[in-house]
Amino acid sequence: MTAPLAVATTAPLQVPPLSKDETPSLVGLTRAEIGEKLAGIGIEPKQIRMRTAQIWNWIYARGVTDFNDMLNVSKDLRATLASHFTLKRPEIVTEQISQDGTRKWLLRFPPRGAGRPVEIETVYIPEIGRGTLCVSSQVGCTLTCSFCHTGTQKLVRNLTAEEIVGQILVARDRLGDFPDKSTPVGMAVPSEGRLVSNIVMMGMGEPLYNFDNVKQALLIASDGEGLSLSKRRITLSTSGVVPMIERTGAEIGSMLAISLHAVRDDLRDMLVPLNKKYPIAELMEACRNYPGLTNARRITFEYVMLKDVNDSPADARELVRLLKGIPAKINLIPFNPWPGVNYQCSDWETIETFSDIVNRAGYASPIRTPRGRDILAACGQLKSESERMRVRERLALEAMVTSDDD
Repeated sequence: MTAPLAVATTAPLQVPPLSKDETPSLVGLTRAEIGEKLAGIGIEPKQIRMRTAQIWNWIYARGVTDFNDMLNVSKDLRATLASHFTLKRPEIVTEQISQDGTRKWLLRFPPRGAGRPVEIETVYIPEIGRGTLCVSSQVGCTLTCSFCHTGTQKLVRNLTAEEIVGQILVARDRLGDFPDKSTPVGMAVPSEGRLVSNIVMMGMGEPLYNFDNVKQALLIASDGEGLSLSKRRITLSTSGVVPMIERTGAEIGSMLAISLHAVRDDLRDMLVPLNKKYPIAELMEACRNYPGLTNARRITFEYVMLKDVNDSPADARELVRLLKGIPAKINLIPFNPWPGVNYQCSDWETIETFSDIVNRAGYASPIRTPRGRDILAACGQLKSESERMRVRERLALEAMVTSDDD
C-alpha cells in the first residue's frame, strides 16, 4: 500500500502569479477585486461600484465571454476592458458522452508554475429533476485513497478560484443554461428548471486543501446576483480534513459530505490514509459540531461498497453506532472499477442487506446508481490522463463494467 503523503497545510502547492504573457481574467474575482482592477485602469472612484455590478451581472447572470456584448457599458470602456482583461473559458480538450447521458469534459489550464499546461476533468450528471455538476479543486490529488483512480495521479497544483468557477461556466455554456442561449438538440438535461441546478465538490482533489480558492469560487456560485445557486444545492466533499470542517460551515455554508468508507481506524487507515492524521473519532466530533447542522441540513456520509472489505452486517451496525446523534444520510456507492485496481464491487444482495440495517436504524441510505462508468466519469474514476488510456486498458474497463452490470 502506498504510504500517505505528509500534508501539513491547507494549500499543498500555491499557484504562482500570472506570467507576463497571460492576460488577467475577471472571472473568479470578488467584487472588491474587480473594483481594484477597474481603479487600476483609471475608472473614476464614483463609477467603480456601478461598473463592478454591471460587469458581475454580465459575467455570471448573462454568461458573456466578450466585453463587446456588455450592452449597457460604453463602447470606450468596453474597448479598455478588452485591452486589459479577458473573460475566456478553460479550453475543452475532449467531451465524452456516456450511454446514460452523463458528460465528461477534459479541461486545460495554463501551467502557472507546473511547467506545462495542466488538465482536469469535470462531469455533468443529468437527472429528471436536476442537473449535477461534479467540480474539481486540484490537478491530481495528494490523498492516495487506495480505491480511487484520481488518487493514482500525483498532485500537480491547486486550481485558482477562476479555474473552479470556469468549470461551472463551461458547463452552462455547453448546456445552453444562460439566458438567450439554447440547449443543443439531443443533449440530456433536466426537463425543466435550471440545467446546472446542483454543484458537488467531488471531482479531482481534496477541496479543503485548497480552502481559500474553493471558498471564493463557491461564494461566487451562491451569489444571488450572479450564478445564484442555493447553498443547499452546493455540497463540498472531504476525506476528513478535520481542522477545516468548522471553517467550511462558518465561512462557506455549503452542505457537507464526508468520504467515510470504513468504520474502523485500521481499515480506514488503508482505504483513506488521511485517517492516520485525523482518525474516525476526531472526524465524528467535527461533524457533530458542524455549523448549521440540523435535520434539514444533514451531513452526507459517502460509503463505497467493497466486496469482502467493508460490507458486512457488522460494519453496517457499527456505522449506525458511529453516527448516533448526527443528522445524517448515508450514500452507499457501488464500487466503480478502473484498470489495475484490486477491489471488487459488493454483490447487490450484500449492498441491500447493508442498506436495510442502516434504514431500520432511522437513517436514509440510498444506493447510488452508477453514472458514466463507460467513460470513466463515475465516482472515484476521474483522472486527467484517462483520455490517453491504452487500448488494452479500455478493453479491461469495458469488461469490468459489463461484468458488474450483469
